[in-house]
Amino acid sequence: MKRGTDFLGCDYAIMGGAMSWISERNLVSAISNAGGFGVIACGAMPPDLLDKEIAATKEMTSKPFGVNLITMHPDLDELIDICAKHEVSHVVLAGGLPSGKAIAKIKDNGAKLIAFAPALALAKKLKRSGVDALVVEGMEAGGHIGPVSTSVLAQEILPHMAEDMPVFVAGGIGRGSAIAAYLEMGAVGVQLGTRFVCAYECIAHENFKKAFIRGNARDAILSVQIDPRLPVIPVRALKNKEMDRFAAKQREVADRLDREEIAMNEAQLQIEHYWAGALKRAVIDGDVETGSVMAGQSVGMVKSEQPVAEIIAELVDDAAAALERRG
Repeated sequence: MKRGTDFLGCDYAIMGGAMSWISERNLVSAISNAGGFGVIACGAMPPDLLDKEIAATKEMTSKPFGVNLITMHPDLDELIDICAKHEVSHVVLAGGLPSGKAIAKIKDNGAKLIAFAPALALAKKLKRSGVDALVVEGMEAGGHIGPVSTSVLAQEILPHMAEDMPVFVAGGIGRGSAIAAYLEMGAVGVQLGTRFVCAYECIAHENFKKAFIRGNARDAILSVQIDPRLPVIPVRALKNKEMDRFAAKQREVADRLDREEIAMNEAQLQIEHYWAGALKRAVIDGDVETGSVMAGQSVGMVKSEQPVAEIIAELVDDAAAALERRG
C-alpha cells in the first residue's frame, strides 16, 4: 500500500468512490481528514458549481483530494481549467475512454491522472496514452458499471499492469480482508463507495441511508437495456419502482429516435440526465421508491451509521489482521 499512499499523498490508499450528489465537500473532506483520499464527484455540475465545491472542500481539509470528471461532459475543457485553477493534485476521468487532448491538458496542468480500465487491452492503451494510474472496477459496484466482476478483472489486469503503474481495485469491497487480498495480488490500494454512504458526514437523506442498512447483496440489481440501438450503460441500484420506470424512459427515448426528433448523442445525454435526476430524488429528497437508490453489492455489509474515521480504521485494522494471519 505504500506505493499507493505515496502516489495519492495520504495515510491509507483508500479512495472514496465518486458518487453523484453524495461525494461532495462534507464526505470528501471527512475521508481525506481520516487519512483516506476523498474524490469530488463532478457529475453533471457546471464549471461554476465545481469551482465553488472545490473551494469549499479546501476550506474543510488541508489534505489532498481528487476530482472525478465525466469524459462526455460538454464543458470538460472548462472543468479541467477549474481543477488547474485550484491546483487539484489528482483528476479521475470516468465514463468512457478519455481523449488525448483531455489527457494532455490535465497532465500539462501538473495533476496526476487516474482512469478506469474495464479490460486489459484498454489498460495498456491508457498507459500508452500517459495516464498515471488505473482503477479496475468490477460489476459488483454501485451506479454505472461494466459487465465483468472485480475478481476476474483483477486477475486479468494486475499481473500485467501492477509493476508498470499504480492500480487500484474497486467494486464489491466491504471489508479489510478483501483489501488485503487485492494488495497481495499487486494492487496499491482500493476504491470504496457503498461503505461510505452511511457515514455520519455523508449528506444523503435518512431514508436513503435506511435503505442501505436494510438492503442486502441480492437487492442491488442491474438496470435492463430495452433497445439494442440505445447504448445504455447498466446501473446497479436497490430494487424499487424506479428500476421499472427506467425501462419506460428508454422506450420513450427510443421512440424519439425513431421519429428522428433527436440524435444518438442527445439520446444518451437524456438517459444520463434522467439518472442524475432520479438519483437526486433518492439521495437529497429521500424518495427511495421512485428515486434511484444506487448501491453496490457490498450494501449487505453496511449495518449502521458510523463516522468516516471509524469506517476507515475498521478497514485498515481488518486488512492488517488478515495479512498477519497469513504470516
